[in-house]
Amino acid sequence: MSEKLPANAVVVESALRELGASGEIVVLPEKAPTAATAAAQLGCEVGAIANSLIFDADGAPLLVLTSGAHRVDVELVARTAGVRRVRRATPEFVREATGQPIGGVAPVGHPAPVRTLVDTWLSKHEVVWAAGGHPLTVFPTTFDELVRITGGTPVDVE
Repeated sequence: MSEKLPANAVVVESALRELGASGEIVVLPEKAPTAATAAAQLGCEVGAIANSLIFDADGAPLLVLTSGAHRVDVELVARTAGVRRVRRATPEFVREATGQPIGGVAPVGHPAPVRTLVDTWLSKHEVVWAAGGHPLTVFPTTFDELVRITGGTPVDVE
């Protein structure tokens, strides 16, 4: 299947296999710029979409995997992460930290490990959909698997 995937999605697919993840990358029929549009294409609740948000946490990348039903409280996340300031990262910062574009950042497949926080709300869903490294790609997973493959810390983000 990987020969039909965009290059970044091939990297993510390889990382998923190495990590023993069960889901396969799915190519969406059209871009999903919001959790709501992704959920509509996948036929799931918006809360089952794991938004991958990269933040600049005192100069270091911080990946927050949050339910599509939530907005991230950056002050709460800063306290939880033990940093002074958390702010939305620039597209250049995101690309440097992940090798992936905004709108397609996967939880894995980065050039180096990225500290990750995983929204506990995602545990309410049997299947969670995460980005696959490209704006047209996603993969199904579970909350527990997401925590395991990212080495992430389950937290409340809202």
